[in-house]
Amino acid sequence: MQKTDMTFWEHLDVLRVAIVKIIAVSVVFGVVAFFFKEQLFDVILAPKQSDFITYRVFNMISSWVGGGSEAFIVRLINTGLAQQFVIHMKTALCAGILCTSPYILYQLFWFVSPALYENERRYVMRVVGGGYAMFGIGVLVSYFLIFPLTFRFLGTYQVSRDVDNLITLDSYISTLMLMSLTMGLVFEIPILSWLFAKLGFLTDRFMRRYRKHAIIIILVVAAIITPTSDVFTLLLVACPMWLLYEMSILIVKNTLIQKNEITAKT
Repeated sequence: MQKTDMTFWEHLDVLRVAIVKIIAVSVVFGVVAFFFKEQLFDVILAPKQSDFITYRVFNMISSWVGGGSEAFIVRLINTGLAQQFVIHMKTALCAGILCTSPYILYQLFWFVSPALYENERRYVMRVVGGGYAMFGIGVLVSYFLIFPLTFRFLGTYQVSRDVDNLITLDSYISTLMLMSLTMGLVFEIPILSWLFAKLGFLTDRFMRRYRKHAIIIILVVAAIITPTSDVFTLLLVACPMWLLYEMSILIVKNTLIQKNEITAKT
């Protein structure tokens, strides 16, 4: 299939239509999320409850090895007059964009697809689909593992019994969103590694040779992107990044093997 020839203004008009559709659908989903306030915040505030699934699993594991953990309570407070309403609107908008994200990717692909050949379209669909799936996995890992453990550790940590922890709602929401976005982006490492290997910019030998350097960089990046300065959170973020790096080495190796086999056949 040949590429479609379009003028600059035709491309601009197509882009305008796509942006309008994306904004309209995002607003609709955002409004729907706004009116489902209880369900929305039940999901968002679930990790602060001591009966959250992650805590129950860890408690079960602790009971098997003869240990156990006590239930905890962390109060969230609001310090601004209109802050809860503003946070409600921001959260609903983010939820709307999240629900609309598959449609956003579809519109963006629909915009660039006329400029691509058939084989290029399949290649782009593979990259975009894989990237979206890995981003979603990263967000889920953050929600069900990294954020709950970080919140429980920091929310219950006390330098003295005389000092109570009162976490603001804004701090809770901001940390949850930041960590979810961060882990979503971190989980793109295998996709980027596969893409660079396809383009001939990266080899598994290079990644193995500089593994120690990569671990140091991972620790530095984890220290920068973590919202707190404690070692617990740093290691909690750094460990998935290291595992993704090791997985990327295998992906790059298999990609190069397939690429060499195709080259040998031709």
